[in-house]
Amino acid sequence: MEGAEEGIERVVDSKDMQQQTKAFDKLTDRVEDRQLDSSRVQEAMASIAASAEADWQAMRLREKELAAVKINAADVDIIANELELDKKVAERTLREHKGDAVAAIRHLLR
Repeated sequence: MEGAEEGIERVVDSKDMQQQTKAFDKLTDRVEDRQLDSSRVQEAMASIAASAEADWQAMRLREKELAAVKINAADVDIIANELELDKKVAERTLREHKGDAVAAIRHLLR
């Protein structure tokens, strides 16, 4: 009888071992490493760089446009004092609204 029990234990052990092996394989399953096409990588990097350059140029152009807007220093002081803002914020908002103090104040109060 001991021989039969030993055979059952081996079958159970082998089933447990198979289940454990499958579970371990799932944990350590790896995706095969792929070779990246270097030209595709270079194209992607060039595209990212071009996009960043375009964004930077657009920002520079916007800053030049805002710097060209004529604003009244008294309007900047009034907006900064009445709304308790930094003068730079008041000036920027006023420039963004082309010097229109009423529009700038309305924007800031939203």
